[in-house]
Amino acid sequence: MDKITRLRERRQTLKEAQKEVRSDLAALVDEGSFVELSAFSYSKDAYYKEGAEGEGIVAGFATVGGLPFYVIAQNFAENAGGLTLGACRKIAKTLEEAERASTPVIYLLRSHGVRVGEGIPVLEGIADVLKKSALLKGNVLQFAVLCGEVYGSSALLASMADAVIFLKDAVLSLHSPLVLTARAGKNEKPAEVGGYAALSHTALPAVEAKDLRDAATKILAVSDIVSLPETDADLNEPIAALNEVQNAETLSEVLASGIELGANSYPEVKTVLGRIGGIAVAALILDRAKLQAGSMMKATSFLRFARDFGLPFVTFADVLGAEDSLSVQDSAFYLAASDFLTVLAETSSPKLAVVTGSAVGVGYSLFAAKSAGYDYTVALATAEISLFAGEESAEIYREEREYYETLRADPFHAAREGYLDDIVEPQFLAQYLTASLQMLLR
Repeated sequence: MDKITRLRERRQTLKEAQKEVRSDLAALVDEGSFVELSAFSYSKDAYYKEGAEGEGIVAGFATVGGLPFYVIAQNFAENAGGLTLGACRKIAKTLEEAERASTPVIYLLRSHGVRVGEGIPVLEGIADVLKKSALLKGNVLQFAVLCGEVYGSSALLASMADAVIFLKDAVLSLHSPLVLTARAGKNEKPAEVGGYAALSHTALPAVEAKDLRDAATKILAVSDIVSLPETDADLNEPIAALNEVQNAETLSEVLASGIELGANSYPEVKTVLGRIGGIAVAALILDRAKLQAGSMMKATSFLRFARDFGLPFVTFADVLGAEDSLSVQDSAFYLAASDFLTVLAETSSPKLAVVTGSAVGVGYSLFAAKSAGYDYTVALATAEISLFAGEESAEIYREEREYYETLRADPFHAAREGYLDDIVEPQFLAQYLTASLQMLLR
């Protein structure tokens, strides 16, 4: 048999073993754009003798919507997507290429963990993959698309991504949900343990997608914000609805082409990528939020994303301070709050704060105070800035109550002290923010 015929047979064998994951790739990337890397990578070990076809990984580069990406896809048909040392080396090599080319990465993940016969070497391989993914953080975007059950080390790799996209029936879990529920004495389905809706305390930048084409749309929406700092926009149209109601829904109208990350966890702290007056921003919308450790971690992770990619950071603060509960008292809230302030101090891109509702106590200090490091701080005319929430104010001395309520009622008092740059009529907020961003970005 001549070598060309032999090559064709080997390639056909490979494609046959990977037909499902290659179909997924075809649904995600632009037609005919995928170029494979390390296609015939194999490994041998004492237990399995020889690795599965392509080590259960298809890797290469392609375009999505005309933009270049490196793509790493797990083949669930081979050993349930089990990771091997050879697979880890293949992933690591692709990540090295992505770093050299400064090109974003998309992971298509579906795995039940590692191949146990690999032993300790695969753990070293996983550590190398996670290290290389960590080195990409803040330099190039990483997207994890969960195509089914993603368990073990693959779940940890997914958590490194800047956006974790859940397809229908996707499940993310460090351990098998069956084991977890059995130990808890429950009988729950995997989606009730690690599905998008179930992961309400993870603070992951999670996004739902109907299918792979929808996932591609979400990937492009995030990429557009990072890669195109400014686009044309109509700057003159007021948002009349803001004069009537100031909440997360009406405030979202200030953000054009917005995409929310992590809507499934801590929904009172919304992390949205969008544009104000055509300028790309990372917007934190605090919606009657009572802060706790997890919500602070979510806010900090988003701020770090803005810092790393040079995006202006805008807070819309309707925040009632820290949650007054014993669970928050004995939690990582203290460290999470200090971490937020540290990252805020490290962020050189513009930082704007808008008090949209109530800014109470530590909530004001973290998310609106000029002394914390915000370049401009404004309040809507309807806003309130106070030391305490309403129910707490009852505990202060009676003779101070009237004076306190007066201060609490009007942001003018904070502006008089120089702590606010302006008080804004709500319908003109977008114009004010646009002008401020344009000045700070000169």
